[in-house]
Amino acid sequence: MSANRIPITILGAGPAGLGAAYRLARRGKFNITVLERGGAVGGNAGSFDLAGMKVDYGSHRLHPSCAPEILADLQRMLGNELLDRPRHGRIRLHGKWVHFPLKPADLISHLPPSFLGGIAWDSVAKLIPQKKPDTFAAVLEAGLGKTICRDFYFPYARKIWGVDPDSLDAEQARRRVSAGSLLKMVRKVLNAVPGIKRKGSGRFFYPQNGYGAISEAYGCAAVELGAKLRPLTSVAALETCDGRVQAIRAIGPAGEEVIKADHVLSSIPIAQLARLVQPAAPEDVQKAACALKFRAMVLIYLVLKTDRFTEYDAHYFPDSDIMITRLSEPKNYGLTGVPGQTVLCAELPCSINDAVWRASDSELAKIVTSALETAKLPVRSPVVEVASRRLPQAYPIYSRDYRQHFECVDEWVSGFDGLITFGRQGLFAHDNTHHALAMAYALDRCLEDDGSFDEKRWEEYKQEFQKHVVED
Repeated sequence: MSANRIPITILGAGPAGLGAAYRLARRGKFNITVLERGGAVGGNAGSFDLAGMKVDYGSHRLHPSCAPEILADLQRMLGNELLDRPRHGRIRLHGKWVHFPLKPADLISHLPPSFLGGIAWDSVAKLIPQKKPDTFAAVLEAGLGKTICRDFYFPYARKIWGVDPDSLDAEQARRRVSAGSLLKMVRKVLNAVPGIKRKGSGRFFYPQNGYGAISEAYGCAAVELGAKLRPLTSVAALETCDGRVQAIRAIGPAGEEVIKADHVLSSIPIAQLARLVQPAAPEDVQKAACALKFRAMVLIYLVLKTDRFTEYDAHYFPDSDIMITRLSEPKNYGLTGVPGQTVLCAELPCSINDAVWRASDSELAKIVTSALETAKLPVRSPVVEVASRRLPQAYPIYSRDYRQHFECVDEWVSGFDGLITFGRQGLFAHDNTHHALAMAYALDRCLEDDGSFDEKRWEEYKQEFQKHVVED
């Protein structure tokens, strides 16, 4: 029976790729093969073992805004392992700590009157008509006012993306900042007031065996339904003929092989996908692919000889004098750890091959401990182990001209029958895991049992994907 199934190859075993594999495998109509360059599933949303406990590639949460269909699948697959947790983080502003998610009493008691007065003045200034904003900086200033932007969002943006906020497209603000106006921010703050809190506000879901358990669950479910998962297998080329996908040339543990496929569903970076297609892309497409830039990140892990560093799950550092952007403590997300030991994960955005990217673990540890000293969070417990991980494509950078480059590549890739790009990396989107899974479920709804693909419906879904807003 499997010989009559339609062959589908999925590139990438992150949440999007494995979500699609699972949903398609349920139907029993397709012969599905998932190719993953790494040795484990999950990609940037994966987990690994360190000092006897699971740690993630940065700070991750499954947000309650996850689509009910997706959440139901995850609750069925993970059962009691999917924990419902309260959010308990904090942001360093003006040398003070403010709870995150924001709380009214906390804001009033911790922030200086000059800051609160500036926000009040900005709210009045918003009544004056202004021209339509066309940059990241202008959109945020129009929505939140100069005070919040100057003291929080702009310095944080410079650290995350490595460029001035004025050089970023307005889309970066619309997709990246959920509280894009003072009214939305007030609503978020009021959600913390007893009696009016909305369902799910200030909470998140987290697997007790690490965030990577989400991808692992989808992978196991897909394999149980007949899908084949091929780790340590990279794509050398994607062969096409007369505008249609023909096969994948892959290199795995057994060497090079050719995998026939009627459909290739790619969740790898779209620029990388364009470079793999044979015959090669036209020169304008190649230039556009090179113009799509990502911000890299180094993750630094400190294993401390203490039960807990702080009570908080994450700390945010917009300050320009502190190199790291966020510090998380996996144990506080609900993980079962090693008694007398905890792990800190510091996030340090950078560029590939710069001094930070090339730094040794000992040098990175000094950066983190120095940053925490500056933030008055000194590491007083012995550091028993240091580890690091490097993510070359952590954040897409929406430069002012990114849209024309993305559309050029996307239009060319979409012109091949049987080739679909989707997911966070595939659509150059700074999205959450639940967004990536929503793309996978949408793709499943567009691929018919006979192998035909509803292009019109997929384009409508892609328009919906552009409305995704990242939740922190």
